[in-house]
Amino acid sequence: MNEGMPRKLPPFVTRERSRHGKLVFYFRKGKGPRIRLPMLCDPNFEAEYQAALIGAATEKRVVAGVGSLKWLIARYRETSAYRCLSEATRRQRDNIFKGVVESAGHVPYKAVTRKKIVQGREDRTSTPAQARNFLDAMRGLFRWALEAEMVAIDPTAGVKNPSRLKSGGFEAWTEDDIEAYENRWAVGTKERVWLHVLLYTGLRRGDAVNIGRQHVRNGVATLKTEKTGTEVNIPILPALAETLAKGPTGDLAFIVGENGRPLTKESFGNMFRAACNEAGVKKSAHGVRKIGAVRAAEAGVTMRELEALFGWTGGTMASLYTKTADRKRLAIRASEKIENAQRPHQAEVVRGKSEKSQ
Repeated sequence: MNEGMPRKLPPFVTRERSRHGKLVFYFRKGKGPRIRLPMLCDPNFEAEYQAALIGAATEKRVVAGVGSLKWLIARYRETSAYRCLSEATRRQRDNIFKGVVESAGHVPYKAVTRKKIVQGREDRTSTPAQARNFLDAMRGLFRWALEAEMVAIDPTAGVKNPSRLKSGGFEAWTEDDIEAYENRWAVGTKERVWLHVLLYTGLRRGDAVNIGRQHVRNGVATLKTEKTGTEVNIPILPALAETLAKGPTGDLAFIVGENGRPLTKESFGNMFRAACNEAGVKKSAHGVRKIGAVRAAEAGVTMRELEALFGWTGGTMASLYTKTADRKRLAIRASEKIENAQRPHQAEVVRGKSEKSQ
């Protein structure tokens, strides 16, 4: 085709010249609103055009078939990109996708624009964690679709995560909390086993309920974490070994409920919170993980050692604890230096008062 010939316009699209002589394109179906579109050569044109078509269509929903967002999600869930995610992440994303399919599964996936992704984030801003999970799920979906050449543009590119609330997250346990809990739940109770598994392994709930004797070789427990799939190697410290020896524990899991049965992480979370409440400790299982990290950092454990022990990567979490512990040690040293510097002056003052009294 001759490059000078005008390109045939899609249905409902008109070409106009603005009063400044600039070429512009509009979408209008019937007596509906005029919608400004990008230039035909703009890579966003097709997505914006499809979005305009959807907006002009009848409110009656169509069946989600080939080319729909529901169809794309189903294809994504068949790929190695999805299957390589941890079980916990897949479960989390499936919950997000379920809501997306219910509300917009019939929409052509090529009509999903950056604006729509931002709106999805904004609809969930009352729960920032949900908004982040939504973005993570949609990023995974469209990054795969882009790589598979099913879309020309990733609509999630450049969309920012919602701001995190300025809080410390789950409140860390204190040594007083540990003492209160142990005073209520003696050695030989399943509740004491629960606490010590969390405290002396640093595992999250999902991993704590799975760890058992089959993971321990030569005094070291080795397992892959549920959340990240990172392999951790955890020495079984004497305090934990003593608690486990007195039990009660199960055959394949140290943490058990009634009748020695294993627990899901959800059931364990509820039962552990009840045990904490009975001990007068109004905190969570995750807070035990925090005091474990604090103890390790204050004992001089390095960032790399913390990451190996807790299954962290990237340095962010480990540096948070090591920096806090370093500041505490530096503050103590600074106080000691100030006190030592003042001692000669204080001794001189005492001598002066003694001489005057004579």
